Amino acid sequence: MLDISEAYQEKFSKYKFIDLFAGIGGFHYALTSYGAKCVFASEWDKHASKVYENNFNVTPFGDITKISETDIPEHDIICGGFPCQAFSVSGKQKGFHDTRGTLFFDILRIADYHKPKLLFLENVKNIQAHDGGNTIKVIIDNLDQLGYKVFYKLLNTSNYGLPQNRERVYFVCFRKDLNVLNFEFPKPINNHISLESILEDNTDNKYNINRQDVVITKQLDLGNNLFDEPNKKNKPIQIGYVNKGGQGERIYHPTGHSITLSAYGGGAGAKTGLYLINNKLRKLTERECAKLQGFPDSFKLHENRNQCYKQFGNSVSINVLQHILKNIIDSLA
Repeated sequence: MLDISEAYQEKFSKYKFIDLFAGIGGFHYALTSYGAKCVFASEWDKHASKVYENNFNVTPFGDITKISETDIPEHDIICGGFPCQAFSVSGKQKGFHDTRGTLFFDILRIADYHKPKLLFLENVKNIQAHDGGNTIKVIIDNLDQLGYKVFYKLLNTSNYGLPQNRERVYFVCFRKDLNVLNFEFPKPINNHISLESILEDNTDNKYNINRQDVVITKQLDLGNNLFDEPNKKNKPIQIGYVNKGGQGERIYHPTGHSITLSAYGGGAGAKTGLYLINNKLRKLTERECAKLQGFPDSFKLHENRNQCYKQFGNSVSINVLQHILKNIIDSLA
């Protein structure tokens, strides 16, 4: 997480937000780090909801589709990483009817009722191409009809101080009467940071992968120019594979970045990827996954390892949100 100046916290402290599809609280961490106050959260997964409650002392409500917008407190900001489902009749220019049956509709109905100043949303990279581009068009058109100026951009976590290759689309939507006609997403920082910087020492053997079909295709010399400034690479560096080298079967070097954490997927390195660390092949630990998403060491993890992997695979990268929020606050000033 970033260190936030008191000046920015003072500017943003008057803002209240609701956290939809809240997961384990990535948006919550980012917005409260700037002083904003959470007045409502919703998360249908009981395991993620419990982690959220344990860390923030806020009990999320359940399925947002069953919660009336009239029961949600007044707020200035809607935030959330909404699931990208197939839109029922996308591209037919039928307004709300285009989105019924999708969870995006719940964002729209809440925004239509409360008219918050800002919507701050996140989704997968593929939302730009989903349904031949109709999905994102429907999203923008509906928000425009509700009175919001929409800005969106694909950003990679690797470029904002966390060693994880993770491309996501971020939406910043200002209510039109705020007269924010232009918004600049944060430029890449690109400071070199490696996976090594967040690794734990003396990890348990349960993370090790012992197989007979390990193939190392590239030997790396740490004195090699590949790792000397200015040629350091903020990206995963594959050095081998197991089995046939499919998804979850590729081996990476810790001097590069991790691959995208995933809530699903198979293979020996399912959800985290495989890394050759101190001459041992292993997956990442739960705490390492937390750090790759920007969560502090004080964050209380779920007791189940697989739930942790799923939760961090579904989470948002806190550092990226914080960099965007700085620009949002500048635009609102």
